[in-house]
Amino acid sequence: MKYLTIILFCFISYSNYGQKVIVLGIAQDGGFPHIGCQNECLKAHRNSNNARYITSLALIDPASKKWWMFEATPDMDKQLQYFRDLTDGEYPYLPEGIFVTHAHIGHYTGLMFLGKEAFGAQSMKVYALPKMIDFLKTNGPWSQLVELGNIELISLTQDQAIDINESISAQAFTVPHRDEFSETAGFKVVSGNKGFLFIPDIDKWFKWDRNIVEMVSSTDIDYAFLDATFYDAGELPNRPMNEVPHPFVSETMAIFDGESDYLKRKIHFIHLNHTNPLLFDKRKRSEILKKGYKIAEQGTTYD
Repeated sequence: MKYLTIILFCFISYSNYGQKVIVLGIAQDGGFPHIGCQNECLKAHRNSNNARYITSLALIDPASKKWWMFEATPDMDKQLQYFRDLTDGEYPYLPEGIFVTHAHIGHYTGLMFLGKEAFGAQSMKVYALPKMIDFLKTNGPWSQLVELGNIELISLTQDQAIDINESISAQAFTVPHRDEFSETAGFKVVSGNKGFLFIPDIDKWFKWDRNIVEMVSSTDIDYAFLDATFYDAGELPNRPMNEVPHPFVSETMAIFDGESDYLKRKIHFIHLNHTNPLLFDKRKRSEILKKGYKIAEQGTTYD
């Protein structure tokens, strides 16, 4: 009976050790507070509790004590320590690898902290689609990271899942976006029958050759972290919003409003611009939550 109890305990402990996701940041590429912002950003300047890091996720595997980072943001130096604090130092300081969506400043420039002027990392795996890989190889200072062995580039194939360990697979797919320097990826990450979608940037859902409702409806998707850069039209009074197309939160909700509450609860809005009221307006946030949707919260762990 004693041995049966030990075996049962070990089984229960292991079965609870599925993948977990920790939100390391929720803001758009410029962060919050944002450069030049003199409105709500002032509160974040004066009180760091109101500040938010740039969008990034940590995927952790408690069984192996390994973790992976999604996006190398300009806040990466702070986010690495933030992750360490959130997990009480139970994981290595650096991740096993970093998944990068595309070549806009909020998504890859944190790789600079891995160079000889800063951490001096050795062979940090960086996963990306081919054009992003080529961009890092052929443009300085990123090419120096490759030449000095600070990073090891791993080219992904669109729609082809790879195993990042014995229990977790990751699949990259392309989404329409302003692809000046690289294609733009989204990711589907699955462990067993659990998983998440990560699509922090896309121009508009109707421009995509896929159905976002069908993707979120998949039985192996528990959370969908979706682009919520802008709440609705008119947020950039001094700049045409068609220059920076994103699906408004109001547009995404219109797509899902006829779906079940269960499906809506899977959606976690992320990548919020400094103008987006979901960052600071309690009434707007409450309206979204009452409709059944979620807003990604920095520091939250998703089992």
